[in-house]
Amino acid sequence: QVQLVESGGGLVQAGGSLRLSCAASGNIFSINAMGWYRQSPGKQRELVAAITSDGSTNYAASVKGRFTISRDNAKNTVYLQMNSLKPEDTAVYYCNAEAVDVTGSYENYWGQGTQVTASS
Repeated sequence: QVQLVESGGGLVQAGGSLRLSCAASGNIFSINAMGWYRQSPGKQRELVAAITSDGSTNYAASVKGRFTISRDNAKNTVYLQMNSLKPEDTAVYYCNAEAVDVTGSYENYWGQGTQVTASS
């Protein structure tokens, strides 16, 4: 089993910044892609940003140029630096990891979610 623990959410004024962290732990053999998704009330969960094990990144059009995803493979941790936050960025942000555990089982894991609120 692999566990994902997120931190760094909170309340910030529009235009402000927040940094999210997500640390993976447990019986990890390897982690492939890691990413951040978000979901606001009444909407489907959507991809915000993703990063592969070799550092290739992908961003939603709505956050490109404002958000930066990065990872520390030695720490099994992924980060999301969010700048110039807008009220429409308000959502619960979920960490995601595609991981192989020590038994060889490949699964898609999710964190518990962290609330990000950008007030106008």
